Amino acid sequence: MSILLNSDTTFIVQGITGREAVNLTKECLDYGSKIVGGVTPGRLGREVHGVPVFDTVEAGCGKPWWPD
Repeated sequence: MSILLNSDTTFIVQGITGREAVNLTKECLDYGSKIVGGVTPGRLGREVHGVPVFDTVEAGCGKPWWPD
């Protein structure tokens, strides 16, 4: 299975408020990655290195992942 990424790829970090994810987020941002949000249940409204935190993946992406 291949994962195709390019310079326009955006992504979210699940569990962004955890110790390892906070470090991963900073390293990715320093590298130039486009992190648009993070997800940790119960942590809505916080920020990690300027990245907004949401309660659910659906809220973080603004739309559901599953087809209609």
